[in-house]
Amino acid sequence: MTSVRICPADEIELTSAVRVVIDDQPIALVKDSAGEIFAIGDTCTHGDISLSEGFVEDGVIECWAHGSHFSLRTGQALTLPAYEPVPVFTVTIVDGDVYIDPTPRFDYERKEA
Repeated sequence: MTSVRICPADEIELTSAVRVVIDDQPIALVKDSAGEIFAIGDTCTHGDISLSEGFVEDGVIECWAHGSHFSLRTGQALTLPAYEPVPVFTVTIVDGDVYIDPTPRFDYERKEA
């Protein structure tokens, strides 16, 4: 599928996440403390909780409800109670704008244009 323009990269605050929905698929768009932008599935695999409401630190997003940690790069569940990964999505930055390919992946790929 074609990548979808989401927003200017500078509209996303450091160590924060925003929820976007593409084709009925919730995605957490996350900017880590280094300014790198990631896109992962927005639903915790332990429960029906939005990860974009969680905490971002050191390449990880933490589910606010039960404390499960997920890698921003790979989507892997790093702590219990979650044990299933969330999908990751390819992020592309073009002329300062963030684009997401809404095809789920379980390996992370980043492109700069």
